[in-house]
Formats: sequence, C-alpha cells, structure tokens
Amino acid sequence: MALIGYARVSTAEQDTALQTDALRKAGCERVFEDTASGAKADRPGLADALAYLRNGDVLAVWRLDRLGRSMPHLIETIGALEARGVGFRSLTEAIDTTTPGGRLIFHVFGALGQFERDLIRERT
Repeated sequence: MALIGYARVSTAEQDTALQTDALRKAGCERVFEDTASGAKADRPGLADALAYLRNGDVLAVWRLDRLGRSMPHLIETIGALEARGVGFRSLTEAIDTTTPGGRLIFHVFGALGQFERDLIRERT
C-alpha cells in the first residue's frame, strides 16, 4: 500500500508548498500537483495521480476541496477510486475510506450530494 498525494492551487500566484509539506509529513511517497481551478476538468496532475494509483493504494489530499469543487464530482471521483480498490484520505477533514468510520462519513457525504441533486431537479 502506497500513500499518494495530490495538491492543487487555483492560480499561478498561489503555492502548493503548504499542501505538499502536509502530505509528505502524512507519509505520502509521491505528490502530484496542479495549478488549475477545481471546476476545470483538465487537470494533468490529477490525471497522472489517478493513472499512478494501484489496488491497495490511498490517494491523499490536504483538504477535500483540493480534489473537486462540487459534491457530485467528489462522490464520483472517490467512488471510482473505491471501485479500483484505492482508498481516499483527506487530511483536514479526517476522512479515510480505508476505515469503517471514514467510509461512513464518505457515504453520508454521498447521501447529502444525492439530496442536493434531487432538490435541484425538483426546482427545475
């Protein structure tokens, strides 16, 4: 099992140092980085991280919003990791899908995301 990090900042004026330091201190053996809005689909660092991950690995982020901006996108991404046998860990929110408690928190987020989608659908 390898802990692999992903760091993202939104603009070139920002620096990933705070995130990468925290990820390395958490035990990440490799950290992939992007400078792009979380709303953008084209994030080469994330694509590289996802391609690098193997069954049993864990993808770690400093904060949940570094992986994606919307709850549906986060749920989709983390669900895809889970389907590949890859865990997910967010350092700030203390979410770790390799533990029963972390999976519970993730599934609560998933239920909230579905609720949000249903409300939007109801309004339109």
